[in-house]
Amino acid sequence: MMKWFEVGLVVLTFASGIIWLLDRLFFAKKRAQAGGLLEEKEPLVVDYARAFFPVLALVLVLRSFVAEPFRIPSSSMMPTLLIGDFILVNKFSYGIRLPITNRKVIELGEPARGDVVVFRPPHHPDQDWIKRIVGLPGDTIAYRDNTVYVNGQPFTYGPPQAYVGAGRGQEMTGASELAETMPGRTHQILEVDRRGMPDPGDGEWQVPAGQYFVMGDNRDRSDDSRFWGTLPESQLRGRAFLIWLNCEGWFCTGNFDVSRIGTRIN
Repeated sequence: MMKWFEVGLVVLTFASGIIWLLDRLFFAKKRAQAGGLLEEKEPLVVDYARAFFPVLALVLVLRSFVAEPFRIPSSSMMPTLLIGDFILVNKFSYGIRLPITNRKVIELGEPARGDVVVFRPPHHPDQDWIKRIVGLPGDTIAYRDNTVYVNGQPFTYGPPQAYVGAGRGQEMTGASELAETMPGRTHQILEVDRRGMPDPGDGEWQVPAGQYFVMGDNRDRSDDSRFWGTLPESQLRGRAFLIWLNCEGWFCTGNFDVSRIGTRIN
């Protein structure tokens, strides 16, 4: 969905710009000469192109190179991100990329362990997903008994607390919320008591060069690198950094949480 919006925005911007430019260079002068004292009326399509091009161009530049809005549709990043959170994604944290192709043209930075990133997964290249970077290129990642290991060293975990969900996240009420500390970063995660059943996410993985291992903070409700493999750097869209709104319905018809506005994403 978001990809086709991006394609449409690029097409409309360039189309309106070309129409306006061609009219200024060629047709406006001809209309003035043919009209004599009374200049011929400007075509409606040119009027629309002249009006909309600056707006479309500004939106395209801001969305492609500065910050892009996204909406959280699932519970995979709870409790950090809730269903209905509207977030902003920094588009230049990891380099300047061209719209549509996502091809990097200017190197600016590299993803860090713990960053919350938006990306297009290799098996769903038309969708935007969001997860947390756990493994960097060259790492060996293991997940056993609800514990993440990086190169043989486990992350540390605080004491579990009972989680109480709200709205569409009520299904996670009763899960265990605890602080997970990785090198340089502490954040909250959710775990569900599996009552002795095997965890399908358990395993060990080697992260290739130029790729990353990503996981959701809601460990038992996340489709991530444990199941479909590592994420190529070329699929990254940017780093999530701010929640600017929370409402579950597209037109804020559901729960509305004012307290989440302006929350920084850790």
